[in-house]
Amino acid sequence: MSWGAVLEAARPERVGSVSEVLGLGAEVRGLRGAVGDLVHLGDDPRVAAEVVATSPSGMRVMPLGTVSGLTAGAPARSAGGPLRVPVGPALLGRVLDGLGRPIDGRGPLDAPRAGLDNEPPSAMNRARIEVPLSVGVRAVDALNTVGRGQRMGLFAGSGVGKSSLLSMIARGTDAEVSVIALIGERGREVREFLEDDLGPEGLARSVVVVSTSDQPAMARLRAAFTATRIAESFRDEGAHAILMMDSLTRVAMAQREIGLSAGEPPATRGYPPSTFSVLARLLERAGTGTRGSVTGLYTVLVDGDDHNEPIADSARSILDGHIVLDRALALTGHHPAIDVLGSVSRVAGKITTAEQRRLATTLRTVLAARREVRDLIDIGAYQPGANPRVDAAVTHERAISAFLTQGLDEACPGAEAWRRLDQLIASFGDLS
Repeated sequence: MSWGAVLEAARPERVGSVSEVLGLGAEVRGLRGAVGDLVHLGDDPRVAAEVVATSPSGMRVMPLGTVSGLTAGAPARSAGGPLRVPVGPALLGRVLDGLGRPIDGRGPLDAPRAGLDNEPPSAMNRARIEVPLSVGVRAVDALNTVGRGQRMGLFAGSGVGKSSLLSMIARGTDAEVSVIALIGERGREVREFLEDDLGPEGLARSVVVVSTSDQPAMARLRAAFTATRIAESFRDEGAHAILMMDSLTRVAMAQREIGLSAGEPPATRGYPPSTFSVLARLLERAGTGTRGSVTGLYTVLVDGDDHNEPIADSARSILDGHIVLDRALALTGHHPAIDVLGSVSRVAGKITTAEQRRLATTLRTVLAARREVRDLIDIGAYQPGANPRVDAAVTHERAISAFLTQGLDEACPGAEAWRRLDQLIASFGDLS
């Protein structure tokens, strides 16, 4: 053993104490630490907690586990720094909790560790988004094309099919590596997603991070950053990864609980100001790097189907596009229930050819013309021949629906999606 190790082992340990346990957090006195550092509370078992605020009188900490049995006066010990999580190829095929610990029963991880905090790629050093990424869903690949390194949001109310669409993408994407974060989800859905939606083949090239709804707010928040840090590690190695997070709204809700417990004032709909800065910091870390890329897909649960509620509005302003799922379409059995006209990819014009843009624009104009006269068609007042685009929409309604709908187990490569769209548009004839 080296002298350095001997001296380190002989160094006295400074022990503070828990002065108060209130709400979601606790007050610690007698220790020095910075925001983001870990401390261990109690003796048996020890509860990990993260420092969220400091003052001359002590530190405010948020536990990463249950505080049942923790009392004022319990010892508090510094962990020596912030949380570090495993990264790298050794994580492929594994299922982790929000703190990076394996929960799949396959033994410990032999992987390097890295801190959760990481600077986003410099705005001047980011590579431009120039290559499309197929996600295996026709309505997305052809009409809202995703680029490698883009950040897209899936916006919908509850029960409209966000998680189902995400599972289709997880199986059908041609990304090299998938990092999937299930945050605030129901516990029963985790195994269903792993075994039915993802399957052994999909899991083999994925890393899954899970933090269910019953876990503390800090654990749910850290799960989002853990998944992002793992995806960044693949990008740093030059790989092209896809990060799928379900859901971004529950990350914001976790930060709301933390901020209010730490004493922040409630602002828009009860969300403290830190919520919106955390979202920006999290989302900006995805994207292209100097070599690899992280393509981000984030589900956003819109409150009461209001797409202008604070979290949806903030996320939409940061992301590079949004896919809107419509409840009315879902109720008619149209799956995935993507509202093509309400969705947009901000980089599609830069990563598609002129002919592809023509095909996509033609179908959009046909759908828009059909929507404008929907009431007239429903009551039988529309006169055929008045508008060739409406005529095409009515005549080829079944073919259009067959193109836009897709089975949960049906994967469609990007090239096949464009071929089918070309055939569909050709069947319309002259629309002038």
